[in-house]
Amino acid sequence: MEIIIKKDALSGSYSAARVVARLIHEKPDAVLGLATGSTPLMLYKELIRLHNEEALDFSRVTTFNLDEYVGLPADHEQSYHRFMWDNLFSQINIKLENVHIPDGMASDIPAFCASYEQAIIDAGGIDLQVLGIGSDGHVGFNEPTSSFASRTRIKTLTRQTVADNARFFDGDESKVPHHCITMGIGTIMDARMNILLAFGQNKAGAVAATVEGPTASIMPASILQYHPAAKMFIDEAAASDLKLGDYYRWVYDNKPDWQKDA
Repeated sequence: MEIIIKKDALSGSYSAARVVARLIHEKPDAVLGLATGSTPLMLYKELIRLHNEEALDFSRVTTFNLDEYVGLPADHEQSYHRFMWDNLFSQINIKLENVHIPDGMASDIPAFCASYEQAIIDAGGIDLQVLGIGSDGHVGFNEPTSSFASRTRIKTLTRQTVADNARFFDGDESKVPHHCITMGIGTIMDARMNILLAFGQNKAGAVAATVEGPTASIMPASILQYHPAAKMFIDEAAASDLKLGDYYRWVYDNKPDWQKDA
């Protein structure tokens, strides 16, 4: 896992966006896995800027989103469908038929989850997956103790995740759905590259446990230690609990020129 420590969330997001843009330039029909929430917003804003000002072309790109709440229709203001169209898709030239987001209103959720997995396979697999991390170490909605072999499925959210997400529902935990559809950890690990974004002091504990702690299902993101091409973009606050922070900075600053893609 490559640890990239930037001074703040903005510079970390811009660096991550350059990794995504480089992939699209090299492979115009790239398959992207995308995340929601506040963490990737600056990354998406930079991709929009690159599209508008530098002609970054999404016309052949295919996307698969990590997750969606169960019981929220696509047009609900807090659905992840709505989030993605408001914050990215409506502002780039991606084709509607190339966008895939879990259907929280599916009548047969297990069948839908199986079809979502098959759609990823049919698309050739995910080239690059964007991830955030929860304060308890979850990725997607793979809560602590999720199986490292898990695939797309329904999950029950922990009380901590419900509490963390209440800020999107007027601070009212009773409005937060308790179930979701999420890509599994096995699905995430199948991506050819994973980039994880984490910003702020409240993520420092999860970042340290993910990078320097043991690999354990109680800290789902820790499985990324085993991924052959995982990059973590963090700010100084999120890096504050790392024991080897100075080493990660030294490694990044001394990369050979040909390796400096972020």
